[in-house]
Amino acid sequence: MTMWKLGPEPVGSPDATRLRREYYAEVASRYWKRPATSQEVDEGLAGDGADLLVPPAGQFVVGRYGGEAAACGGVLLLDTDTDTDTGTDTAELTRVYLRPAFRGKKGAGLLLEFLEEEARALGARRMVLNTRLDLIEARSLYVRHGYAEIPAYCTGPYVEICYGKDLRPDGSLGG
Repeated sequence: MTMWKLGPEPVGSPDATRLRREYYAEVASRYWKRPATSQEVDEGLAGDGADLLVPPAGQFVVGRYGGEAAACGGVLLLDTDTDTDTGTDTAELTRVYLRPAFRGKKGAGLLLEFLEEEARALGARRMVLNTRLDLIEARSLYVRHGYAEIPAYCTGPYVEICYGKDLRPDGSLGG
């Protein structure tokens, strides 16, 4: 029996906001090789697009362990060219974070599975993500859960490697 409970939550809720701040502080601190200041976190989160993580175009999820907010992540439908008549069928995985005290408790895998289900519910047939090369633990997590390296689908200063995964139950790649 798991102590994890995952569910959609407004990105501006107190728990979601705290998790997003911790996420940004951790990844920025690792990148800058020094602790990020509160002002830098505020600046990084201002206009970061998290407000798009609401249906029908996206979803934000908070995971709780034993009732405590411990993890978060989001999915966002992308405008992509597709050979299907269903329109946008690719979602981006974003802001995946587990608070350090809760790592190693199987939450990361459960969070990924839940986010994939949320993406399917939004109509996605494929999930993509971008990350930095120095985020070794995250990259290992994605590969363990079936994500494979793909060509870059976007650009940006922190886009160093991209991954993708087919979300169709039969695993087919066809349109």
